[in-house]
Amino acid sequence: MTSNKHIENPDVVLIGSGVMSANLATLLKRLDPKLTIQMYEVTDGLSQESSDGWNNAGTGHAGICELSYTPKREADGSVNVNKVIEIFEQFEHSKQYWSYAVASGMAERPKDFINPVQHISFVHGDEQVDFLKARHAGMAAHHFFREMEYTTDRAKIASWAPLLLEGRGEVPIAATKMDAGTDVNFGEISRKLLGWLAKQDGCGIATGHRVVGLKKNGAGWEVSAKDVMTGEVRKNRTKFVFVGAGGGSLPLLQKSGIAEAKGLGGFPIGGQWLICDNPEIVAKHQAKVYGQALDAAPTMAVPHLDTRILDGKKTLLFGPFAAWTTKFLHKKGSVTDLPFSVRPDNIATLIKIGIHNLDLVRYLVQQGTQSMNARMKVLHVFYPAAQAKDWKLIDAGIRVQAIKKTDGEAGIVHYGTEVITDANRTISALLGASPGASVSVNIVLEVIKKCFPQLLASPEGHARMKEMIPTYDVNIKLPEHADLFREVNRKADEILQLH
Repeated sequence: MTSNKHIENPDVVLIGSGVMSANLATLLKRLDPKLTIQMYEVTDGLSQESSDGWNNAGTGHAGICELSYTPKREADGSVNVNKVIEIFEQFEHSKQYWSYAVASGMAERPKDFINPVQHISFVHGDEQVDFLKARHAGMAAHHFFREMEYTTDRAKIASWAPLLLEGRGEVPIAATKMDAGTDVNFGEISRKLLGWLAKQDGCGIATGHRVVGLKKNGAGWEVSAKDVMTGEVRKNRTKFVFVGAGGGSLPLLQKSGIAEAKGLGGFPIGGQWLICDNPEIVAKHQAKVYGQALDAAPTMAVPHLDTRILDGKKTLLFGPFAAWTTKFLHKKGSVTDLPFSVRPDNIATLIKIGIHNLDLVRYLVQQGTQSMNARMKVLHVFYPAAQAKDWKLIDAGIRVQAIKKTDGEAGIVHYGTEVITDANRTISALLGASPGASVSVNIVLEVIKKCFPQLLASPEGHARMKEMIPTYDVNIKLPEHADLFREVNRKADEILQLH
């Protein structure tokens, strides 16, 4: 979808057309139909960067199978599962809103963007088998995960995911499984939501427009957007700006000059996938299987063997393989992005992060230059019988990890997704990575609570939000709300055709 509609002096400007902006824009318009909204997107289509189908794994991150969300055991041998419970609840907000979008006619054909795929954690070796058993015990005790199964039985694991056992030796293995997992095309749900938004009064979407300036203007902002084809620069004034530009958010934050952006840096990490289209192999695997982290790998590079469903076609994906890059965006980035992001206020932090993370830098360089045989050795950990002739390498998206000053020591590569908001609550910007897209509705809901509290304060606004996200103001993690969770979850799954 291309568009060149402009709204003058809108209430809200959104930069980037990914899943974050799509959810925020449509939620705001549903809460207050009188709001005027303008979106700028640098590519000639919508949701072509991090949200696009092949630029991410499409896992509906609900904490079910991702071992990186439970990295350590406690002194008593138990596993702290608070993070996975939190992520599960946040993904429920996404499912609830997307089911509302389908039920209300904003998004048709849910199978275009979400499909049921079992989520499996798979480990090998005595130590990891013991860890997974403890992880399962902690998770299965909560009502979110009561249907999770754990087994060390090889035949049962083979019945769940046959490829895991083909050609495998006698090393101890274990797995957990839940059938409630999903595969999500975040680009497609974004395009459906924005298709609805584009039809609403007072809403404009301009593709092929790069925001080149953000300047404080009284109580709001002056946004300068350049038409990439003609070179024309259009200036627009707005009360609120949301920067949902993926890796491109950092340079825009720096242009804004807000105090909250001082000292902030970015560390780009490229990605690649191995893809299999062989129908015979693809038919044997119907799962997203996450394993143990590789040495020195960032949290976003934990390997997994996934069913992927895009445009109605099922394929297999393995990876990600990380790579060194200086670009902040996959399609519209430049090799100068990282160098040009270095400022006097963040140079010390960036130098420290480089010194303290040399192993990570070496890992990224090694990953990007390794041979196909080396990549296949990693795949063999999951699928021992895999043959190189059935797999091809493709590029994935780029993630820019936020780097901040911490305690006067080295900056750190932050895990997760973070929203930076100025003190006056007139601009918010998204930074970070996994589980970002999956929990995007929860993230933008927090933006609304912070920056548009008036929309939720009235009885009408509260009722509208409850209609869209029934549990937005209920802590469904608590045992007393288990029945409510099950009922709301059942209804959302029914509308999304996930049963």
